[in-house]
Amino acid sequence: MPRFKTLDDLARDPGLSGKTVLVRVDYNVPLKDGQVGDASRIERSKPTVDFLAEAGAKVVLLAHFGRPKGEPNPEMSLKPVAAAAGEILGRAVAFAEDCVGPAAEQAIGALPAGGVLLLENLRFHAEEEANDAGFSHKLAALGDLYVDDAFSAAHRAHASVEALARRLPAAAGRLMQEELEALGRALEHPERPVAAIVGGAKVSTKLDLLGNLIDKVDMLIVGGGMANTFLHALGVDVGASLCEKEMAGTVEKIVRKAKAADCDIVLPTDALVAHALTPNAPYETVSIKDVPADRMILDVGPATAEHIVNRLGHAKTLVWNGPLGAFEVPPFETGTNLVAKAVADYTRQGRLLSVAGGGDTVAALAGAQVLDDLSYVSSAGGAFLEWLEGKDLPGVKALEDAA
Repeated sequence: MPRFKTLDDLARDPGLSGKTVLVRVDYNVPLKDGQVGDASRIERSKPTVDFLAEAGAKVVLLAHFGRPKGEPNPEMSLKPVAAAAGEILGRAVAFAEDCVGPAAEQAIGALPAGGVLLLENLRFHAEEEANDAGFSHKLAALGDLYVDDAFSAAHRAHASVEALARRLPAAAGRLMQEELEALGRALEHPERPVAAIVGGAKVSTKLDLLGNLIDKVDMLIVGGGMANTFLHALGVDVGASLCEKEMAGTVEKIVRKAKAADCDIVLPTDALVAHALTPNAPYETVSIKDVPADRMILDVGPATAEHIVNRLGHAKTLVWNGPLGAFEVPPFETGTNLVAKAVADYTRQGRLLSVAGGGDTVAALAGAQVLDDLSYVSSAGGAFLEWLEGKDLPGVKALEDAA
């Protein structure tokens, strides 16, 4: 696990009372008519905000929202998010009309010790995404200390994520710390056997992930459209299913690499098939060897789901990224739900450390009503995936270097 300073380190040295702390958060939340659709990202920042505010620091929140392409856009202002954040955090959240310059300086100057302020959208300045040194200098001039609590943005080499951490004494916030510790337990020093569930539509988008996991896990469970490509490469006719046939050679190399690494690849043995991916479409369960030419595989079958559950019963650690089927459309969430509930049971029993992440995975676990039952569910998308791929994340590297 990366070595980094925490809030506790900052509280000891140099101390927090009277300091202005710049906190990078991820408040890029769904917003409609001024209402936040999913407040989980704001909720998960509360432990960090509370700790700093109660220690007597001025808490200055830095965030991006949408893709304004480096120019101010009223439709992508964080002002309504500030109002929503105040309700969610249970404390007043002031707002500054800019993230640098006089507007930010005046708002910070007016902020009392223990107060919380959200600055305007960082991406209203093109220099943010360019990781511009001058822009990071302007940001750094606003505060005394820097805290990164946005693991979901850690894969971006942006000024507020990477450069700022090198200009001020820097530490990880509670959410960042929790995320890095959970991922470290799952992949860097795991209790074995280690299993991974990897789903999603295309093998081509997860080549780095598969390549990295094969060397780290004992069992790789492949689902979703990806499984169809694996099956095709192994000579199975997948009918009209989504399948990257041009990736067959690549899949064969992955299979050979897995055998050499003593990593067992688990593929579907039966499936739910239908003519169309529509809600409650007529479907049937067939052996994977008997998929009709005019049908699509849309979910793993009951025998496959039961086999996965049994295999996971012998695992000690699980990393999960991607659903097993087209979970958004009933009844093709069945296999994912069955496995998710079993994973939740194993976790509650203390038999399994379960770490999951990625947008579709979080949505699928929420649909199965087990989101709070796994050991850790990451709110990050791209950062979680890049971590699983074994890549260095600029935001994490900067914190590590700062330590």
